[in-house]
Amino acid sequence: MSDKNINDKMADERQKFIDNQPTDEEMGELIIGHLKEIYDPELPVNIYDLGLIYNIDVETDEVSMMKKAKITMTLTSATCSFSQVIIDLVKSIAARQEGLEEIDVEIVFDPPWGQDSMTDDAKLAMGLL
Repeated sequence: MSDKNINDKMADERQKFIDNQPTDEEMGELIIGHLKEIYDPELPVNIYDLGLIYNIDVETDEVSMMKKAKITMTLTSATCSFSQVIIDLVKSIAARQEGLEEIDVEIVFDPPWGQDSMTDDAKLAMGLL
């Protein structure tokens, strides 16, 4: 097989790989699904519905063609004793989601978390509705 044929085959395989990857937006939705499976250890509500997730940015790495995500989130308290557990669970989504290479987590406390950040389902689960 000539070098041109090998290069063409590699280019075709790369394009097939790219075509089978979710878009950045679709990966964001997949990440949200995983976030809804992570529960605050002290509350009966997942961290997404609790309102701890402020932003999810997903982009495609131009070299690996894999997705990378940056999640900006907060905690219910700056002194949350389970903060590292929650952060590690969020980061571990990358190991469970095909096509996701890495998740970077940024913890912020401005704006501070409040009950108004919670979804109605979360408020109902906590007896606030």
